[in-house]
Amino acid sequence: MAGKFVLKKGSTGKFHFNLMAGNGQVIATSEAYESKASALNGIKSVQTNAPSAEIDDQTAD
Repeated sequence: MAGKFVLKKGSTGKFHFNLMAGNGQVIATSEAYESKASALNGIKSVQTNAPSAEIDDQTAD
């Protein structure tokens, strides 16, 4: 099963989304957005930019 974005409205009236893995676990949670449209734009941004995101490994080996 593929992952999905889950859009929610919190008790404060702000919107956020979770990126869910195929097994139902949350992979990432967005910031809070004032409007649904802004949250949807955030989802579009992740969909567009995540494939080219670099890994910044800050672990001390």
